Amino acid sequence: MNSSRLFVLGMLARKGPMHGHQIRRAAQIDRTDLWADVKPGSLYGALHRMEGEGLIEAVRTEQEGKMPARTVYGITEEGRRELHAQRDEALRRVALPPDPADLALQFTDDMAEQTLGGVLRNRREAYATQLQAMRNMREEADPYLTDLERMTFQHTLARLETEVAWHDEVLRRLPKLVADDDRHRSRSARPDTPEGDSA
Repeated sequence: MNSSRLFVLGMLARKGPMHGHQIRRAAQIDRTDLWADVKPGSLYGALHRMEGEGLIEAVRTEQEGKMPARTVYGITEEGRRELHAQRDEALRRVALPPDPADLALQFTDDMAEQTLGGVLRNRREAYATQLQAMRNMREEADPYLTDLERMTFQHTLARLETEVAWHDEVLRRLPKLVADDDRHRSRSARPDTPEGDSA
């Protein structure tokens, strides 16, 4: 499943022919980088690839004033089939991608507790900033949203709220977690002493 492809084909199917700048602007306004794996800057490349595959086609060229000429694209029948395939795959996929931070935490034994705490606080603040930005965006957009779009916002908000809560819990328990980890490593490093041997 390709999120950029799904976004472009979905926009063209919903709104009709558009040029690349309009599609990119729609992604920026919707802040797709916050709630979907769609980077506005990658959409021009996606347009060219999809045109080459016959999923979209150039329908005309527009030029406003001294602005450069822009190619307007429309979705093809093959593109509609691809849109349905991408959409159906995305709706059926049930996956929570692993967070690389979980793996990295297993190898922090050489980090001082204060340093690790600082890194985790920075991560927590980054998630909290995203959460506040998403709340603000939802509030501003609310008058224009359908109920289904509101639920999409709610899904992203719930995930961000969970990240903030998890970081708060780890930071609260960090001194004990580090101490327990140190004790565990210390026990694991001791050579086994056969029974009956005296030290």
